[in-house]
Amino acid sequence: MLAFPIQFFHCFIKTLWACFLVLLIWLVPLSTIAAELPTSTNQTNIETETSWLGQNLDTDDISAEKISQFVQAYLQVLSLIEQRENELQGAELESESQQIQQEIEAQAVELIQASGLTLQEYLQILSLTNIVPEFGERVAAQLQEASN
Repeated sequence: MLAFPIQFFHCFIKTLWACFLVLLIWLVPLSTIAAELPTSTNQTNIETETSWLGQNLDTDDISAEKISQFVQAYLQVLSLIEQRENELQGAELESESQQIQQEIEAQAVELIQASGLTLQEYLQILSLTNIVPEFGERVAAQLQEASN
């Protein structure tokens, strides 16, 4: 049994996802993302919801190794964000805040790539944890295991 409820994990993932997307603003122009987003919000199948990430995904096609790499990267990025959170909140000037955000972003990308994933793979897996409940539970179990 997991030490924390799956609902907590899903809420936590959504919060981390939002924080990480803010950090990625400097990497990908918003116009590029907007141009690739699905135009219909009525379509709820996974293929449509993940197609803007670059390819249609089936969670069964994601290897245990990729999930393990994601878990490693996720925990390292989470630790990085936690370590630098006070510094970011303490920034007095907007330019100082932006500089810290850019540093965190660059470090996060390095951590992701060092784990063996591309940034796109990391974001795809992160997105799928929110879209596919069974996949999210699979990743949550590995996160719990890695945290112990």
